[in-house]
Amino acid sequence: MNANTKAKIYNKLPRKVTRKEFNRFIAPHLSKPLMGPKPAVSMYKIFNYVLYVLSTGMQWDQLKTYKNEIHWSNVYKWHNRWSKDGSYLNLLEGTVHALKVGHKLRLERIHGDATNTVAKKGGLA
Repeated sequence: MNANTKAKIYNKLPRKVTRKEFNRFIAPHLSKPLMGPKPAVSMYKIFNYVLYVLSTGMQWDQLKTYKNEIHWSNVYKWHNRWSKDGSYLNLLEGTVHALKVGHKLRLERIHGDATNTVAKKGGLA
């Protein structure tokens, strides 16, 4: 690799995606509002706020948005909705499928940890 070429880092979670990446890879898999008023902020911005909170580990109510364009609770509501309605699962499955079709899925180099451990006081988990 050339010294002037920057190596991509693949082992970190993204904190932000570009609008082009969002529209191409992410938007088709996320549910959109069917009725009611259209959100004042684009799905692209909401998704990036969700990514930021998840990648930093901050509390939802500590999220500061650009010029208070959207309240943290509305960002959380979208995250919760996408989590419960299968949007995130569709995004994962769609990404894996696209990688497989493009012959870019290399399972020998993948490691996923989706474990969830419940901590209970005074008993075996």
